Amino acid sequence: MSIGRRAYSNRLELWTARNRQETMFVKSFAIALSLVLAGTGIAAAQTKKQAPAQAPAAAPAAPTRIQQFDAWGAYSYQSGAGKVCYVLSVPTTKMPATGIDHGDNFFIVSQRPGQNISYEPQAMMGYPLKDNSKVDVIIDNKTFVMFTKDKAAWVENAAQEPALVAALKSGHSLKITATSKRGTGTTYTYSLKGVTAALKQIENCK
Repeated sequence: MSIGRRAYSNRLELWTARNRQETMFVKSFAIALSLVLAGTGIAAAQTKKQAPAQAPAAAPAAPTRIQQFDAWGAYSYQSGAGKVCYVLSVPTTKMPATGIDHGDNFFIVSQRPGQNISYEPQAMMGYPLKDNSKVDVIIDNKTFVMFTKDKAAWVENAAQEPALVAALKSGHSLKITATSKRGTGTTYTYSLKGVTAALKQIENCK
């Protein structure tokens, strides 16, 4: 059941604030794909934050790959709020297959103990999503609805996040449908091979 309008607005504001850094970080994955983990098809790099000229700040540590589990990689990095761990995969197919630029797409589940966030799923697209549109995450015969902001999407009803993660572990197929800002419908399929082991790897992130 969808959350109320006011709760939804508050949830969107909260997610926007706490995910701004992570969203910038994920957007830079494309740059690192061929540099950090050549040959694996999955990589990560964190966007450097600009510091005042009079007080330069050290660049955040780049994410470290903990281990690769088939289609899913487990990673961690240090942020201002503490250690962040996450698992990530890229689509095996993108539709439409021709005629559009999909950019780089990822599905992520993150652990952020310093922010009391446990197993938060997120879809990251390579293009801006249609304003006020929804992203459907379909695992076998179960559908989870995500709300969108710019290029990212999060589970609309937070109470369904554990069920989505459980479905990833037990599922056979993952499909994501979205609508671009231009109104183009898109579909992505992901392999779930290795996702359970990857999630287990970040279980004790701290």
